[in-house]
Amino acid sequence: MTDSARSREFDLAELREAVAGPVLRRSDVGYTNEVAVYNPVDFLAPVAAVGVTGVADVQAVVRFAAKHDLPVAIRATGHQVALHARGALLINTSRMDGVSVDEIGRIARVEAGVRWSAVIDEAARYGLAPMSGSSPDVGVVGYTLGGGQSPVLGRSLGWAADHVREIEVVTADGELRHVTADREPDLFWALRGGKGNFGVVTAITFDLFEVGTFYGGSMYLPGARIAEVLPIWRTWAGTLPEQATTSIAAERTPALPELPRVLRNSFVLHVRFAFLGSAEAGERLIAPIRAIAPALIDGIQTRPYTETATIHLPRPAATPYYSRTTTLSELSDKVLDALVELTGPDSDCPLAMVEIRALGGALDREPPVPNAVPTRGIPYVVNAFGVSDLDEEELMDGYLDEVVDVLAPWAVDGRRTVNFLGSEEAVTRDQMRRVYGAQRYDRLADIKRRFDPGNMFRINHNIAPQ
Repeated sequence: MTDSARSREFDLAELREAVAGPVLRRSDVGYTNEVAVYNPVDFLAPVAAVGVTGVADVQAVVRFAAKHDLPVAIRATGHQVALHARGALLINTSRMDGVSVDEIGRIARVEAGVRWSAVIDEAARYGLAPMSGSSPDVGVVGYTLGGGQSPVLGRSLGWAADHVREIEVVTADGELRHVTADREPDLFWALRGGKGNFGVVTAITFDLFEVGTFYGGSMYLPGARIAEVLPIWRTWAGTLPEQATTSIAAERTPALPELPRVLRNSFVLHVRFAFLGSAEAGERLIAPIRAIAPALIDGIQTRPYTETATIHLPRPAATPYYSRTTTLSELSDKVLDALVELTGPDSDCPLAMVEIRALGGALDREPPVPNAVPTRGIPYVVNAFGVSDLDEEELMDGYLDEVVDVLAPWAVDGRRTVNFLGSEEAVTRDQMRRVYGAQRYDRLADIKRRFDPGNMFRINHNIAPQ
């Protein structure tokens, strides 16, 4: 055994003594499960993985990392991975799964490893709803730190980050900080939008809302009608009140037996819709889309908030996929023509989905306590992904790059939705500066210098210290 190997083994023994959770090397049983991610393409391969059980474990890992000059990666559900974490310590927060709801105060406090499904179910017991996203399987903390766009509540209430009350975070010095608008206001601003760049968030407290039901779901139209449907959807989406949210996706579906027969191995248009109002008013709003053509599937109806997953119908886990995201300043005829050429029935598009999300409403407005979310004022977000075997990465990446390049003339000054950034995107300082905008990025970098001068938390879409 070499001196470095002996040192590493000693280091891990020291770490095992300091934490209650498991500390696992690559050769240890359980390591693979500890580092497992949602997308097999973006695997994690840290020096060691630590399954933390509470704040004391997190502090011990951070202090150990500081002592040995190691970077720290953070994993809760593994839905967004920027780097493979080689040479880093991985903190797996999934065991920190506490959820508490204050019915009177209409707030929830959740620990670092909680998924939205647990919060949705607990809040529903009291007739309340959180600002969860399109997939209930996503982790609460990562989603919220990246902004968090709700397909039901977003246009009427803004970003999930706008409604955070308190963030409990272990910073690079190993200290636990209770961060609010009054305590550590700069850090509070940066954490809400700056993702995991400033420490390990161990718990977060946020508002809940008196929403028990919504009118919405999914509608599938024939993909062959894309050139006709997109202009109608564009005009219609622009007339919706803030209580309504919509997106549309060109999808190429696999021949899976669990899919409805009409969707197997098909090219379809997936219209998503949610409305916070009566069924009668919702039916009037969706009528122009229903009038386009007989739907292949029409699942738009009154639903409990616990069924928000029926809007986007997120893809299953453990499927290799490749993704890109961009923004659009407009949906002019030229943009729609480009999208039809890229994704329509006469294209050679191999992608599983290219979606357009209409934003606006409260998503454009700065909240009473401002934060670092960079996407206000952007009318449309485009998100695309391709599903394939690992040996087709070049094909998928090439077409995804083409989508972004073709739409580049209408992109909004380089800014993008942080939660949608894939592992191939925003990997340099200049790219990240464009994602956030220069002024916002420079402020984030200055705050990073104050709380993480050594850039311990760099296994991410990184904001480097100023």
